[in-house]
Amino acid sequence: MNEYMFSDITIGLEASFDVTIDSSKMSMFLEICNDTNPLHMCGEYARSKGFSEKVVHGLLTSSFYSTLVGVHLPGKYCVLHGIDIKFIQPVYIQDKLVVSGKVKYINEAYRQIEIRAQIVNQHGKKVSTATIRVGVKDE
Repeated sequence: MNEYMFSDITIGLEASFDVTIDSSKMSMFLEICNDTNPLHMCGEYARSKGFSEKVVHGLLTSSFYSTLVGVHLPGKYCVLHGIDIKFIQPVYIQDKLVVSGKVKYINEAYRQIEIRAQIVNQHGKKVSTATIRVGVKDE
């Protein structure tokens, strides 16, 4: 876990990590959210709607933005203030994702930073983008 303090943050600071979406992540997320929409539950139904297989919950995928800021950039001394997410492509079980972010703005008065982030799949396609606002302490 990174421990960037507010005084350590600079424009352009970036971080990334990889994650694979497997069926256990899908099952655990379903246990929490109980979103049983057939698009997420039934491959046949998803294919009938134009998808190649059942679709991973968008909020499961975007939950990795929380991991990005809470563990990697800035890490320990942050609290998530807000996030705007745009979903671009569906994510499927067994997709390998790269979650990355870069500091684009620093607000000294509110001790807040803005991170532009994205998630890209194993085919190099963006599956989502996000603008994340994070408060950062100096321990």
